[in-house]
Amino acid sequence: MVGLAAVPMLAIVATPAKATADKPVIALANAYYGNTWRHQMVDAFEASAKEAKAAGKIADYVILNGDQTVAQQNSQIAELILKGVDAIAVDAASETAVNGVIEKACAAGIKVVSFDSVASAPCNYQLNFDFKGYKKDEAEWVFKKLGGKGNVLQVRGVKGSAPDNDMFNAQEVALKEFPDIKVVATVYGQATASVAQSAIANVLPSLPHIDAVLGQGGSDDFGIAQAFDQFGGVYKDKPPIIEGGGSTDFIKWWVAKSASGYTTISMNTTPGIGGAAFWLSLALVKGAEAPKLMIMPVATVTQDNLKDFADLPSGMIVSPSYSEDWVAKNLLGKK
Repeated sequence: MVGLAAVPMLAIVATPAKATADKPVIALANAYYGNTWRHQMVDAFEASAKEAKAAGKIADYVILNGDQTVAQQNSQIAELILKGVDAIAVDAASETAVNGVIEKACAAGIKVVSFDSVASAPCNYQLNFDFKGYKKDEAEWVFKKLGGKGNVLQVRGVKGSAPDNDMFNAQEVALKEFPDIKVVATVYGQATASVAQSAIANVLPSLPHIDAVLGQGGSDDFGIAQAFDQFGGVYKDKPPIIEGGGSTDFIKWWVAKSASGYTTISMNTTPGIGGAAFWLSLALVKGAEAPKLMIMPVATVTQDNLKDFADLPSGMIVSPSYSEDWVAKNLLGKK
């Protein structure tokens, strides 16, 4: 759709307003729309696009949300090439399987920025997070908090995505440094509270006592917390150390538990990257130069700054918004 709110899990293409040299059309091809993080990311892209359109900086914008399949995203990007958009921001279904159609877009003169779940096509710009670095740091914090010994439940993210692989591999590296930490089960939570809660509820009765849970964010943290609350027993008064992924519902849960001495840490990628991807795409169309790989900051909540986030609205992921000026200074300014 053009200039309208995104439709969950569907791809709808309308003819965008005609682009000119001064007023391009910028598109978003988002492979997955099934969790809070992706909803917020799309909202951030659209808010920036609306601002740019109101200011006369673009002719229009297109937002396409997929069903998590490579086939649909390939089809959507191919359609955007035919429509003649000027730039495509891609949250990719696969790091490699969409490279062919991205190369076709580049060959057609379209600027392509893959972000969050990036594609590895050499022609595209990557706007990424240091998934491996921050997830290793977060896992190590948890393991040290356990005293280097305990049973861990591992909750993976969006199956098949580059972030899931990077975060899982980072946790595996950290685990090798703590041989007395044992992973007793691994489930997929799809970075979604309800899916994570259900997956854990299904395996928890058969598991030994869980001392900590490694998650991946996107609201899985609150689903994990709810699963243990629902299970009750020893977990009622002493839940495991749950890696926070930045959901405000989890932070509120953490605040309540901290009254009894509960402590953890939360680190998350910021869905505001959708806005940054928009402004970066526009800048590239306008002729700006940028590095092929750019790294975005992550948001960190600790016991020390927990109260600063306690009053945020429910149902959100902790994230700043990223302006056109921020992109110019922090992305284009670092070559």
